[in-house]
Amino acid sequence: MCRNIKPLFNFEPPATRNEMHEAALQFVRKISGYTHPSKANEAAFHEAVEDVEKAVRKLLKSLETTAPPRDREVVAAKARERAKLRYGTAAE
Repeated sequence: MCRNIKPLFNFEPPATRNEMHEAALQFVRKISGYTHPSKANEAAFHEAVEDVEKAVRKLLKSLETTAPPRDREVVAAKARERAKLRYGTAAE
C-alpha cells in the first residue's frame, strides 16, 4: 500500500475534502505511474482523480462504526514515535 495514503475514516474532526483529494491524487499517481501526466493524458488523469475522490466521499459517508472517533493528534504522535524508532528521527 502507498505509504502516503492515510486512513481517513472515524476521525474527529472528520476528513476534509482536501485530505480526500490528496488521497485520491496519491492513489491515481500510484496506479498510473505518473507523478505529473503528459499533456496527452492530463484530462484522463484529472478525471480519474475526481472520480476516485467522489468514491472516497461516498464511502466515508456510508461507513458506520461503534468505535469512538480517533484523535488526529494522538494518531500523529504514534506515527512520529514509530518513525523515530524505525528511522532514528521523527518524520515531520
